[in-house]
Amino acid sequence: MPSASTLTERLRRLAPEAIAFGIIGAGNTLLYIAITYALLDIGAVKASIVGTVVTTTLAYVANRYWTYRHHTRTALRREYSLFFGFNLIGMVIQSGTIAIGKYGFGLTEEHDELLFMMTTLIGIGIGTVFRFWAYRTFVFLKPPVDGHEAAITELDATAGLAELSAADEPGSVASLDLQAELDAR
Repeated sequence: MPSASTLTERLRRLAPEAIAFGIIGAGNTLLYIAITYALLDIGAVKASIVGTVVTTTLAYVANRYWTYRHHTRTALRREYSLFFGFNLIGMVIQSGTIAIGKYGFGLTEEHDELLFMMTTLIGIGIGTVFRFWAYRTFVFLKPPVDGHEAAITELDATAGLAELSAADEPGSVASLDLQAELDAR
């Protein structure tokens, strides 16, 4: 079990990322609402799509160059595709909690506005925690520690994960190559 000082240190390092992530998320939520409202004349679904694409792109740029500026940079196409994909999953999580409230618990828009808002906030909270974890884990890679991770960022995510997992197996070719590379330094 980690000591209290270790946990405190981890939280202290995580706090600036979480704060920046929260500020970007709050700003983009307000912008999304404004865009969707302004474009309602073209239809609610189209307005929502435009709002989602614009705010997801802005959120990516803001997170890449502010929240995760010290993390390893990988290909723009890789990062943005993963970022957009995890945003879609977060949207499904948020919408799913509302669907559970409506269809699972029988909430109605006419009589249960407060419960709908509480359900929406719960969905936003769960979706936000998921996105923060996913961006940190899969989209914006941690800074290199020994230089070996930088080589992996040039590969696609699947090949990088395969190489890392193979390097963990004692006696594997990847493990021996990694050990030889480390010994050479």
